[in-house]
Amino acid sequence: MTVEQQAFGNSGRQPVTLYTIKNGQGFQVSCINYGCIITEILAPDKTGQPENVVLGFDSLEEYERDVHYLGAVAGRFAGRIKDGAADIAGASHQLCRNANGHHLHGGAGGFHSVVWNAAPFEEPAGAGVDFTYMSPDGEEGYPGNVEMKVRYMVKHDRNELVISYSGTSDQPTLLNPTNHAYFNLSGNLKRDVLDHHLQLPSDEFLELGADLLPTGTLLPVAGTVFDLRDGNKIRHAAESDHPQTRLAGHGYDHPFVLRQAAGNAILLADEESGRTLSVATTEPAVVLYTGNGLGGPYSLRGTPARNHLGLCLETQKLPDSSRHKNFGSSVLEAGQRYQSETIFNFGVLGSAPIEEKS
Repeated sequence: MTVEQQAFGNSGRQPVTLYTIKNGQGFQVSCINYGCIITEILAPDKTGQPENVVLGFDSLEEYERDVHYLGAVAGRFAGRIKDGAADIAGASHQLCRNANGHHLHGGAGGFHSVVWNAAPFEEPAGAGVDFTYMSPDGEEGYPGNVEMKVRYMVKHDRNELVISYSGTSDQPTLLNPTNHAYFNLSGNLKRDVLDHHLQLPSDEFLELGADLLPTGTLLPVAGTVFDLRDGNKIRHAAESDHPQTRLAGHGYDHPFVLRQAAGNAILLADEESGRTLSVATTEPAVVLYTGNGLGGPYSLRGTPARNHLGLCLETQKLPDSSRHKNFGSSVLEAGQRYQSETIFNFGVLGSAPIEEKS
């Protein structure tokens, strides 16, 4: 296995480096130390042809202008916080309001937009990059100095990316990071994701209200377009008249509570290319975003941007949790260690066709 490095520009006066991690099976992951952004993942299709399966850009300047968090680590807190108001250990804190008066993905200067320290590594299980960053007390309104580490590791014997997070703080704070990669298994953005088939082990999802903020109500998926337990195509949500999918811009932008039993992975597949993606996580929830607002006057490596060109599987704790006590706590106490891991395994379909739910 190898970890290759090359210059990727400068953010202010700080150099940014592109790291490409390769195993011996035609699988590789490229990432930069600006925002820990995953810029490219090459995964083989059913014929063995490796192609890119995530949305990304070719230049740092495009990433610095990006408003969709393509491939980045979002934090300190992924998701929305109403009015940017957070109660942490009995104290009220005003966080950056960067989304219609609310707080989103750690604020304008969150983890996604800073230059991290980076150290490539190789070990028996695989190779990758360790990213570290010290988020100072008061950054984007958060209390506490947070020492953060994100590890990207590619396994040497299988086409698998493991993302591990750890962090400590000297004051109680919120910590709930995720990776915001947009997946498209067609390869090199040949098609959108509307005909991707997604199976998601979840019995409940969060109801959203104005500005896509959680209302605090968990709704059952049974009998709705949110029931992905046996799998369904993304198209069904985009074309649905369900008030929640219309609210989200004709698709999903919703947190799903995950079943925590062993073996319950999220499964994404594109039948035409044959590619599959299995996602396993230690986190209690995943935000499924189907790229309902990706359209705009820009391109992604020559492909004009459009809605539903990619989808995100943001493994995390539930958003706005300090406001809704039934969501569980996202507070990291002083001196405690935050730890989380998500595994992305890329494969190919067998010979049996995917059965589509009516």
